[in-house]
Amino acid sequence: MASEDQISLFEASTTSNQTALPQDFNPDLIPTDAKIPIPPGTYQTMEQIAVHCNQCYRCALGQTRTHAVIGRGNPKASIMIVGEGPGQNEDETGIAFVGKAGQLLDKILASVQLTETDVFICNVVKCRPPGNRDPEKGEIEACKGYLLEQIRMMNPKIILLTGKYAMLTLLGIKQGITKVRGQWVEKDGRLYMPIFHPAYLLRNQSREKGGPKWLMWQDIQAVRAKLAEIGG
Repeated sequence: MASEDQISLFEASTTSNQTALPQDFNPDLIPTDAKIPIPPGTYQTMEQIAVHCNQCYRCALGQTRTHAVIGRGNPKASIMIVGEGPGQNEDETGIAFVGKAGQLLDKILASVQLTETDVFICNVVKCRPPGNRDPEKGEIEACKGYLLEQIRMMNPKIILLTGKYAMLTLLGIKQGITKVRGQWVEKDGRLYMPIFHPAYLLRNQSREKGGPKWLMWQDIQAVRAKLAEIGG
C-alpha cells in the first residue's frame, strides 16, 4: 500500500491536544480503505486507538468531528458498555457519555454499586454523526475494527449493548430492543445483554411497573448478579 495513501488517512495533527504516537507504533498497519478490515492485534493500548481515531478518515465523519471519542472508564474492567455514537457534548470534550444520557447511565450503575472503575463505556462509531443522527451502515463498518480491537484488548466478561445499533453491530440482531432487552446472549465466550439506551429513558420518564425505567432496573440488577456469579 502506497505510503502517500497512508499519510492521506492519518495526517499528523499539529494541535496540542493530540496524543503523540508511541515510538514502536506502526501506522502502516492500518488500511486506508474502509472496506479493508483493521487486522486483529493492530493495537496494544487504548491510547494507540485514540491516536488513530483522531487522525482517521475511513469514513466522512472524520471531516466534521471535533474529537474522536474512544471511551471512558477502566479498560481492564469486566463490563463493557457499548453505545451508538458520540453526541455534541462528547464531540466537544472527547469523553464518552458525558451528556444527560451519560449522567443517567452513571446513576443507573451507581444504583447497583458500580462505578467507572467497574466498567468501560464506548460507542460503535467514534466520531459524532452530524446533528446526532443515527450512524449509517458504511460508517459503522468503517469504524467497527476499532471497537473489535477494544473488545479484544479489554476481554470483558459482560458486554451491555445500549440501543439497536450496538445490538445489530455485535450480535446481528435486527429485532426491536424492547423484544430482546434483558436477555443474555453468549458469544465467543462472553455474555451480551441488550438494554435500553439512557437517551430512550430520558424520553420515557414513567416509573410504573413494566415501563422502560422499571425494566432497566430489573436488567441492571441482573447484570450485577451475573457479575457476582462469574467472579467479576
